[in-house]
Amino acid sequence: MTLTDGHGSGDHRVVPVVDWLLETVSLRAFLRHLVDDALAVSRADGCGVTLQRRHRPLTVVSSGPTADKLDEKQYGQDDGPCLHALRTGRIVEVPDTHGETRWGDYPAYASSLGVRSLLSVPVPVRTHTVGALNFYATEPNAFGERDRDRLARIAAQAGGGIALAQRLSDAEDLARDLQAALRSRAVIDQAIGAVVQQRRCSVEEAFDILRTTSQETNTKLRDLCERLIADLSGQPPAARPPLPPRP
Repeated sequence: MTLTDGHGSGDHRVVPVVDWLLETVSLRAFLRHLVDDALAVSRADGCGVTLQRRHRPLTVVSSGPTADKLDEKQYGQDDGPCLHALRTGRIVEVPDTHGETRWGDYPAYASSLGVRSLLSVPVPVRTHTVGALNFYATEPNAFGERDRDRLARIAAQAGGGIALAQRLSDAEDLARDLQAALRSRAVIDQAIGAVVQQRRCSVEEAFDILRTTSQETNTKLRDLCERLIADLSGQPPAARPPLPPRP
C-alpha cells in the first residue's frame, strides 16, 4: 500500500483514505503506513503521530531514532511545536533549532539529538480526537513550501482516517447495543407467550402482568422473564440468533 502515486512530473496524488483502511487491520497500522509514506515524500528523517485523548497527548506511531524522545520531551514540559500545532490548528515550523528561542530548552534538546529542523502539522478531525504529525530532520531548513502543502494534505487524510475509524467504532458499539436489545426482546416475548398460555389472556394483558410484577418486586423486566421461563421449562430461555453481517 502506498500513500501517493508518483507521476512523471514529480507530483503526487493522494490515495483515498478508504483504500488505505481497507488494506489495514487497525487504526495503528493505518497510521504506520501513513508515516512511512509521508517520510518517503519528504526530507524528514523521523515522524511521530500525536493524538490527544481525554486531554492527554500521546504518540501512537513513530518512525526514526529520535521522534519518541522529542515528543515525550514536549509532553513533559507541556509545550513545544507539536502541542502548539495541536492546540492552535496551525502549522508550526522550526527552520533551525540553532538559535530557536521558543519553548524553553526544547530546541537545544532537539539539537543535542542531531535534529536541526522540525515541522508540526495539525490533524484536522471532526471527532473528540485531535492530533498532529511531527516531522524531524537532521538538516536545517529541510521543509519548503511544497513540503508543507504536501504534508498538510497527508495530515488531512490522516484526520479523515481517524474520523472514519471512530465512526466504525461507534457503529460497532451500536450493533452490540442492538444485539443486546434483541436478546432482551426475545426473552420478554417468550415470557409473554408463557403467561398467555397459563392465564388464557391476551398478549397485552400478559405484558401488563409482567410489567406490574417487575415494578412490585423491583426486578428488571428481562431478569423476571428469564426466571419465569427457567421455572416453567427447567431450561434457560432460547437465545435469538445474532443479526447477520451487513452485505
